[in-house]
Amino acid sequence: MHPADREIVESWARSVSGRIVDAGCGPGHWTRHLFDLGVEVRGTDRVPEFIEHARSTYPAVPFAVGSIEAIDEPDRSLGGILSWFSTIHYSPADIAAPLAEFRRTLRVGGTLLLGHFDSDGAIEPFDHAVVRAYRWPVEEMAAVLERAGFTIADVHRRADPGQRPVAAVLCRNGGASAEG
Repeated sequence: MHPADREIVESWARSVSGRIVDAGCGPGHWTRHLFDLGVEVRGTDRVPEFIEHARSTYPAVPFAVGSIEAIDEPDRSLGGILSWFSTIHYSPADIAAPLAEFRRTLRVGGTLLLGHFDSDGAIEPFDHAVVRAYRWPVEEMAAVLERAGFTIADVHRRADPGQRPVAAVLCRNGGASAEG
């Protein structure tokens, strides 16, 4: 965990009122970190091997297999969602699906913290692990989030030498669905 990322995530988590889902938790390290901070959190990921690893590594922390497009939570039940690089494999044509699910599960006023790879220009596809991923200019990601019905509260950018630039967008669920 990069120290700047840890500060962003911890600051956000301290501001959340209610349960948090770490949507697309991967191996579970952020979920465990939030759990250790005393946050009521659950990690979900669509990859069973990630969840198996997370459960065996952090047995006290709750994890479940699940898609960020179908979060196993009631409507408007969450105080926060951490989506730390979990939407990077969504193309511009497909990103609306997880954002709609984040809106559905966040209570009015609940917050989403979305981390992603940053780009200075256009949305750029690139090879990442086994599946294509996308770099998004932070301004474009913020615009997509606003079109999905979120209100942008803060934006963070970081570019370390030899590393891909990253960004984080903190946004609030405004209430009514994006459809009306």
